[in-house]
Amino acid sequence: MTLLNPIEVVPATEVGPVHFIAVGGSGMSGVAHLYAELGIPTSGSDRSDSSTLQALRRVGVTCHVGHDAAQLGDARTVVISSAIREDNVELAEARRRGLRVWHRSAALAALMMGKQGVAVAGTHGKTTTTAMTAVMLSEAGADPSYVIGGPLSTTGVSAAVGEGEAFVVEADESDGSFMQYPTRIAVITNIEADHLVNWGTPEAYAAGFHTFATQPEVAWVVINVDDEGSRTLADQLAAEGRRVVRYGEAEDADVRISDVRPSGNGVTAILTARDAAGPITLQVPGNHNLANASAAYAVGRILGLDHDAAVEALGRFEGTLRRFQLITDTAGIRVYDDYAHHPTEIRAALSAARRATEAGNEATGLPGRLIACFQPHLYSRTVDFADEFGEVMTLADIAVINDVCGAREDPIPGVTGELVVDAARRHGAKDVVYVVDKYDLPAALNEIARPGDLIITLGCGDVTIVGPLLAPLLAERPEAQPR
Repeated sequence: MTLLNPIEVVPATEVGPVHFIAVGGSGMSGVAHLYAELGIPTSGSDRSDSSTLQALRRVGVTCHVGHDAAQLGDARTVVISSAIREDNVELAEARRRGLRVWHRSAALAALMMGKQGVAVAGTHGKTTTTAMTAVMLSEAGADPSYVIGGPLSTTGVSAAVGEGEAFVVEADESDGSFMQYPTRIAVITNIEADHLVNWGTPEAYAAGFHTFATQPEVAWVVINVDDEGSRTLADQLAAEGRRVVRYGEAEDADVRISDVRPSGNGVTAILTARDAAGPITLQVPGNHNLANASAAYAVGRILGLDHDAAVEALGRFEGTLRRFQLITDTAGIRVYDDYAHHPTEIRAALSAARRATEAGNEATGLPGRLIACFQPHLYSRTVDFADEFGEVMTLADIAVINDVCGAREDPIPGVTGELVVDAARRHGAKDVVYVVDKYDLPAALNEIARPGDLIITLGCGDVTIVGPLLAPLLAERPEAQPR
């Protein structure tokens, strides 16, 4: 895969009928949903059926299981992601027929035309920050359009068409597609080297964010100054005369978080802006979520929300699926699932999980342990970050490591989950278990866990199946039986 260059697009109303290849993906499904919601004939295909395809069918998307050239039907536009290979039979047929072939980002950019684009980029925190911004604007009555990389936990929906002026999108930097969007407000949550198989060097990756933030349409840049990479960019943009809103816990932040304290399953703090200050309480835990909320708050103020409306609306956010999502609390064992797949994301997730473990210990009097079940994602990322993955696994009492989920990549000889196991042991992790087959993870975790423990599955691959498969095993334990 190589970096994408922005292309000229036409309004979404002019592109149909439209067909999405791999329509069940987290990025593709939301865009397909919006095309169907606008009344544009929409179809799609994926290698297997799923709850996502079933949901798309309910909004009018014709979904096929498996790939076949005939499934293009009368499509005029075919939408792909960077994971789709040129030998895919549907893509090959679209090329043969001379159809318009767009990357997902172009299809989304076409939807955004004529709206106030809010694009949320960054190495970590994009999905939650996008979701917080969308929920805040919705709860405050601004009725935004949005496309999020994961469904909201309250609605199970990741995309919607609104009547308001704002269109909020999660902007993916991995393949450079964040350059495609007509962005008025650019949000940058942090910059820490990733996706080097595409970008080549950390310097090139960081430079990509500067290009993103300085596109002609961008009027405001909302940027985290607690992170070294994004702070460096903030200083550079300010020196260039750009309008920058800094957020974070740093003393020079324009939107500043301070006096952070746990609050039930969430967190509370003081939020200070240039013209207002007061408490903010979230229903989701962790300093990282307060940072995400302060970014969303800054966007809301730029778009005209007052302080009280923005803070109150953010307090109603209940999270997105696969972001510290509780799967089950059975037999005295809590199981969470989290999308974290980069060392910094994993550190934040495990830090929140540690606080939850300690809170559980205080409530129950049991000496509960934190058990991290991690599935590395992509062979290239495992090579780049094996040592960092190993180091962050020491934050758990027990680390259970799965083999690599290769996803769109071909295997690299010698690159397996054992690289992370070895690194964890080098860094002093005392209890590390390697389980090659993901389907063996539920039984392994059931054998390890005891009442009071907190288990968190980590990764952006199919490790998400583990919690639901573990839940019935926990339900069979004597501790779970009625007395």
